[in-house]
Amino acid sequence: MVRLLRPFGRAVTYTRWLHLIIAVVGPSMLIFVREEWWIWAVAGAVLVPAGLVPAMRTVEGLQARLLLTGHRQDQGSTGIVVAPSASWGDRGRLVLWLEARLLLGYATATASAQLVFATVELAVAPFGRDFEEGGLSLLGGHRWWHLLLVPMSLAALGAVVVVSGRLITALALRLLGPSPAERLAALEERTEQLLERTRIARELHDSIGHALTVAVVQAGAARAAGDPAFTDRALDAIEETGRAALEDLERVLGVLRESERPVSSRPTLTDADRLLESARASGAKVDAEMTGALDTVPGPVSREGYRILQESLTNVLRHAGSVPARVRIAVADGTLTLEIRNPLTAGIPGPGRGSGLRGIRERAALLGGHARTGHDRGDWQVHVELPVS
Repeated sequence: MVRLLRPFGRAVTYTRWLHLIIAVVGPSMLIFVREEWWIWAVAGAVLVPAGLVPAMRTVEGLQARLLLTGHRQDQGSTGIVVAPSASWGDRGRLVLWLEARLLLGYATATASAQLVFATVELAVAPFGRDFEEGGLSLLGGHRWWHLLLVPMSLAALGAVVVVSGRLITALALRLLGPSPAERLAALEERTEQLLERTRIARELHDSIGHALTVAVVQAGAARAAGDPAFTDRALDAIEETGRAALEDLERVLGVLRESERPVSSRPTLTDADRLLESARASGAKVDAEMTGALDTVPGPVSREGYRILQESLTNVLRHAGSVPARVRIAVADGTLTLEIRNPLTAGIPGPGRGSGLRGIRERAALLGGHARTGHDRGDWQVHVELPVS
């Protein structure tokens, strides 16, 4: 019983009924002036050219969102589009929607009015009164038990309100919902958002992880050295690395705050010297070799290459410590090659698993390249090849 009464406690039940009544207000006013059947035919015919106007889809979509679903925005939660008609298919569905709304609105308004008249008639009949002409005459005479039929009439009225509202909402989702092309565009947009979130997660992992690793290594080295001069250099390196991490964090947060903000401000391989100096300041002996024109590498490839190099150097410091590392960056024959090698410290296994290496492989695959990581002749090697043309 409670379940049956639940819809009547929701405002959207009544706004749906109102949405249907609004559709027949104009023709109904003309009917009161002149009772002619052709008024409804004219009303239906007028809706055809109206539905062909692209902006009409926006008007109907906004009205349907507000009255049928209770949402003013967020297409994803309502399934009703408010964009203007973009194709003849959209226009055709809108014409069907307008005609269906008029027809269902007429049926709902008529049934509602007649059931209201019937309820009043049943309520006053036991008292020897007749309802005015034009009402729905259910039973003749003036019997006391007519009053017992009032709840049934009210239940029928409630059923009309609820069922018609659900029916018009289902039609709206079908006829005012996104077209196949719009669904595909929404899916692509959602995919782009997920990829952007994944990229931001990698940005934070690489940048903050690198800064924390450098800070921990430097602090440990300074404590072990016991040399004031070395401690000063370590603190300088920690400060510089922390400042760079804060800049990266600010850029990432800027992307979150401003989805349209350009990504050109993020570091590229032309800024690789900053990474190399940071690793050297942390105790690693980095031997770097750069060949080819790095400034000609496309922005997306260069930015991802920078992050791959950053993650690789972070892994060197985290897993091997202060060991010699060889870095080779080459641009030749339409390919960017990144190779980072370091000897494995005894007792410390190579970083064969983890989010860092997965991130390197994901970045390479996303750009159409490939990455190899693993043991190679006693060294740990990260070898990445990315297409640049």
